[in-house]
Amino acid sequence: QVQLVESGGGLVQAGGSLRLSCAVSGRTFSSYAVAWFRQAPGKEREFVAATSRSGASTNYADSVKGRFTISNHNAKNTVYLQMNSLKPEDTAVYYCAARISVVIVTTREWYDYWGQGTQVTVSS
Repeated sequence: QVQLVESGGGLVQAGGSLRLSCAVSGRTFSSYAVAWFRQAPGKEREFVAATSRSGASTNYADSVKGRFTISNHNAKNTVYLQMNSLKPEDTAVYYCAARISVVIVTTREWYDYWGQGTQVTVSS
């Protein structure tokens, strides 16, 4: 089993920044992919960003390209999501997810492990 714990959410004004962390523990594998998804009230959970464990491959949703950066700190088994130039429409619960594969995908059904989520609220 793999456990994922998110942290770093909070309330920020539009234009501000936050950094989310996803701590990965439990049975770890040499190759896995980690992604961030988000879900706003009344909306479907949507893909935000993903990275391979090595960091060689990354992918971003068009809505966050140029503003968000996903990165790994393998020694700490932690994946970060740096969020800059935040907008009110970024308000959502952000979830970390992992799959045992070198291939990163954007479809939530392909991820096997999920964290409990962390709330991000961006005020206008």
